[in-house]
Amino acid sequence: MGSIGSLTAQKLTSQFPQNTLEPEEFRRQGHLMIDFLADYYRKVENYPVRSQVSPGYLREILPESAPYNPESLETILQDVQTKIIPGITHWQSPNFFAYFPSSGSTAGFLGEMLSTGFNVVGFNWISSPAATELENVVTDWLGKMLQLPKSFLFSGGGGGVLQGTTCEAMLSTLVAARDKSLRQHGIESIGRLVVYCSDQTHCALQKAAKIAGINPKNIRSIRTSKSSTFQLCPKLLDSAISSDIQNGLIPLYLCVTIGTTSSTAVDPLAPLSQVGKKYELWVHVDAAYAGSACICPEFRHFLDGVENVNSFSLNAHKWFLTTLDCCCLWVTDPSALIKALSTNPEYLKNSATESNKVVDYKDWQIMLSRRFRALKLWFVLRSYGLGQLREFIRGHVEMAKYFEELVTKDQRFEVVVPRHFSMVCFRISLSTVISNGKKSEDVNEINRKLLESVNGSGQVFVSHALLGGVYVIRFAIGATLTYYRHINAAWKVVQDHAGVVLER
Repeated sequence: MGSIGSLTAQKLTSQFPQNTLEPEEFRRQGHLMIDFLADYYRKVENYPVRSQVSPGYLREILPESAPYNPESLETILQDVQTKIIPGITHWQSPNFFAYFPSSGSTAGFLGEMLSTGFNVVGFNWISSPAATELENVVTDWLGKMLQLPKSFLFSGGGGGVLQGTTCEAMLSTLVAARDKSLRQHGIESIGRLVVYCSDQTHCALQKAAKIAGINPKNIRSIRTSKSSTFQLCPKLLDSAISSDIQNGLIPLYLCVTIGTTSSTAVDPLAPLSQVGKKYELWVHVDAAYAGSACICPEFRHFLDGVENVNSFSLNAHKWFLTTLDCCCLWVTDPSALIKALSTNPEYLKNSATESNKVVDYKDWQIMLSRRFRALKLWFVLRSYGLGQLREFIRGHVEMAKYFEELVTKDQRFEVVVPRHFSMVCFRISLSTVISNGKKSEDVNEINRKLLESVNGSGQVFVSHALLGGVYVIRFAIGATLTYYRHINAAWKVVQDHAGVVLER
């Protein structure tokens, strides 16, 4: 009997991998990982910013199958250094100026580490009350920093939720708007629902509408122009809605953008929200990038009119030091989300005494499972405070002003659209192209070649956009480690490569 008991005990202790969450080994390996990352950040600006590898490079150098026996962390990290890092485009490099920033911080990393360490799955209140309640608190904190109306706060009957990305926020609110309309007009009316945006609105809205079952023919992408600085025009919107109503369609949803991806254009929220109110549309404000800047009084005016909208979102993982992923979404009517997205199986119910007093965030999003994102936002808000967060954003805006001045001083270049925040859209000018003996229609191709040449150098990474058919180079400043010396060095790279491209 004793031998059987001993054998059973041996099985119970040997069925799990060695050192799995064993505290002292976890401590040792954790120190190794922090040292590795600290060394990475110390030399990140020395790496080529955009990865220089060719497609399929990793499959050629990794084994065809996973190992049978364990390998040490030291061995794995060595492979990270030699095999993985060459295939990384270094978003945290101070020489990264492409897309929009994905700013990181010590506070954000540590909050993320704690969230990962706890590894809770906070789908409803009882699954981890702190996860839900801290999210209630920090979204209210940030909402107050943005001076959002009380109707967006839990204390005012609204509330905030931390989602993964703007795509999720758009889809959640669009589904809520859709279901609200279908309850009024009947399920058969889904083919008549219309979504409105500008031709500068992020493609995430198109994807959300597709998933939500909106007829692709009923997505109104209203044309903008340089004369309107690529803003959505309220009069054109009103006209489009009026025409749709006359044709028997049902206006549903309007997306207003504060800081478009292509040029950081700002749609005029106040008059657009009035149009939305006139026709009873669900108005959503996408402030994914530029919303963070609105904690600064000098940028808050871009949100004037937000009191007349239904939902508002920004990505704290873009320009707010909070690390991917953390999209903050506020709504004035949480019940619209809950009616559209809730599930209530017996195994997910809170107790009868709790159910009417708590928030179940599973009913505010598309997915069921959710991470403890509130920890990292809480760490950032507490570690830096409103004052330092404002200075962080202002610092990048001042760098963008400085870069803009560098561009305007070189007669070969032009700034294409007004700068609002920390991104400058510029190009080699048409007059420069013609004066160098090339055709006017070559201007876009020359700027494309300039961008590829700059990015191919590995010294700088920038991205592009088409604005009314004009190819522009986007220089987005927002990496945490970027300083003026990096701006100067980047501009010299652009100038040097421009000289080569123009001589070809």
